[in-house]
Amino acid sequence: MAQAVSRGNDRLPILMYHNIAPAPRDLRVYRSLYVSPETFARQMWLLHRLGYTGLSMSAAMPYLRGERQGRVVVITLDDGYVDNLESALPVLSRFGFSATVYAVSGSVGRFNTWDAERLGIRKRLMSVDELQAWHSGGMEIGAHSQTHPRLTHCDDRQLRNEIRGSKVDLEDRLGLEVTQFCYPYGDADDRVAIATREAGYTAATTTRRGRAVPGSDLWRLPRVQVARHHFLPQFAMRTLTGYEDRRA
Repeated sequence: MAQAVSRGNDRLPILMYHNIAPAPRDLRVYRSLYVSPETFARQMWLLHRLGYTGLSMSAAMPYLRGERQGRVVVITLDDGYVDNLESALPVLSRFGFSATVYAVSGSVGRFNTWDAERLGIRKRLMSVDELQAWHSGGMEIGAHSQTHPRLTHCDDRQLRNEIRGSKVDLEDRLGLEVTQFCYPYGDADDRVAIATREAGYTAATTTRRGRAVPGSDLWRLPRVQVARHHFLPQFAMRTLTGYEDRRA
């Protein structure tokens, strides 16, 4: 593994998490989107033990632009679930890491309106106060649209509202600058990526597999999904070797 890691030093893994919580026993779909707090803690411990620093998207921008090099891993969490604050923040703080939560601005303080019916479960999302507590803990808040739609299906007006509107919503409610965006479902084409750049975001992430190449398109960044069934050897292989790059 050490040889593979050495060859991949120019690549930056952007980790993609959702829920940091045990998967409900009666959940039939999307169980992979849950990572238990214990598993998450072991993964962060491993990164720290190997000399890596976990960074938010904004903190990682010099590395993503190719201006700096180092042993860094970018940590992102989609949707803004309360369990991120309760279970991920203490672990990240323990190791001196930072991370980015992407919040759905129209559902702040509510629940996962976009897939609750399909899942049969309402998962609570962070409120304004809880998002501010996340930020006060040294973490970042990015935007994940207003309503979590498939952006390529939106007309031009809807697209502006979802992308630029979510930035305005969060900045107004939180009193913070929001510079990072994540495409819901990873759904983006040229029109969507251009709208995201023109809205004033400095970078945007997809669900495309692979590790980021410094200096590449900042509005189409790939990520490494971390799933419930990824134990430490799998986590290390997907994050620190060329495994995901070959599947991009």
